[in-house]
Amino acid sequence: MTVEYVPVGREHLEGLIRLCQVEGYPSYTQDSERTWRALTAPGVSTLVAVLDGRVVGFAQMQSDGLIQAHLTMIVVDRDQRRRGIGGRLVRQVFARCGGQRVDLLSTEGADAFYRSFAHQRFPGYRIYPHPEPEQGDR
Repeated sequence: MTVEYVPVGREHLEGLIRLCQVEGYPSYTQDSERTWRALTAPGVSTLVAVLDGRVVGFAQMQSDGLIQAHLTMIVVDRDQRRRGIGGRLVRQVFARCGGQRVDLLSTEGADAFYRSFAHQRFPGYRIYPHPEPEQGDR
């Protein structure tokens, strides 16, 4: 059983949303068409990990294609973690989108994964256009 890494297609959308539901990411689960547009917007690269026809992970990255990239989202099925899928997703989606570096926000407990890459650590913020972020908004 080999994991395939492929550009996102409509056939992957249901599996992507399922992974986001499990992780509690409501921004990607509330409106499938909105999610599709976000995953395929100009300047966005989304790569999917598929195992036996099932989506087991994905990474979404935004980039100017020359210098800066931002890892917007990475999710790997809980049963498939610690098998190198996340690292391959990050490396391959970065190679597809271009740039010299990747910035990202992280969730609690993910530090060890991101420390496995050559990195510099910076403080960061997520700024919302509305006064109060909705609970669990990601």
